[in-house]
Amino acid sequence: MTRTRKTLFILIPLLLLAFSAWSAEAPPESVCLQCHGSLPDRLGAPVNLWKKSVHAQNGISCNSCHGGDPTDAPTAMTPAKGFLGAPKETAIPAFCGRCHPGVLKDYLSSAHGRALGNGGPTCVTCHGNHEVLKASLALINEKSCSRCHSFERARIIRDAMQQTEAHIQGIEGRLSRYQSIGVDTERLGKELFSVRNSFHSLFHEVNTALVKSESGRINAELSKLDGELQLIDDEQGRRRVVGGIAVALLLALALFAYLLRKTFRD
Repeated sequence: MTRTRKTLFILIPLLLLAFSAWSAEAPPESVCLQCHGSLPDRLGAPVNLWKKSVHAQNGISCNSCHGGDPTDAPTAMTPAKGFLGAPKETAIPAFCGRCHPGVLKDYLSSAHGRALGNGGPTCVTCHGNHEVLKASLALINEKSCSRCHSFERARIIRDAMQQTEAHIQGIEGRLSRYQSIGVDTERLGKELFSVRNSFHSLFHEVNTALVKSESGRINAELSKLDGELQLIDDEQGRRRVVGGIAVALLLALALFAYLLRKTFRD
């Protein structure tokens, strides 16, 4: 077998393996994206907006919201395939609430939700429709809020929540570091998840007094988690000290053995 044939004999299987791996990671684009991506103006714009969205980042595609068959162009937008199309304005919260039931409940009980159908905002007012933005305090900003009302109340709410948000992020970072060194943080992670969900329920609340009081309560719960994390810090510190002492003793014993052996040799 010549060198060229040997090279091909090795390379071809490797190329096939690489191609199969790439194919598994990059599934074919849905017919929704293929079709609308080639269209101009308002019919094509949603594709580029969606590509920058939190939905795209998490594998939520057109049919996840609008229904239909993303694999067959002729029937993609037929009712028989479950195509829903775009909801009417008053139906948007329920439309999004199919995947976000907890958020829907919080929204409907808020002043924003109670104003639905009477000029009140819907999910897309703040989060966008195709370029869906991840829920964060950054959404509470003067440019967005002042489209409908004064920003003053929203500013008070955002400021009250920022400290709690930073507190949660700090604990998340500490838990991540502990996990990286093999510390069991499952229980604390679940507790933080519960506290964070409770905190996120405030994102649609416009009662400043309630936001302040609930933020205080949540911060108290986070402080308890801080206390438990401090215990882990202390334990890790003790282990480092014990480990350091053990290493020092081993080095001392090694030195003693060396000197002892040298003495007997002399």
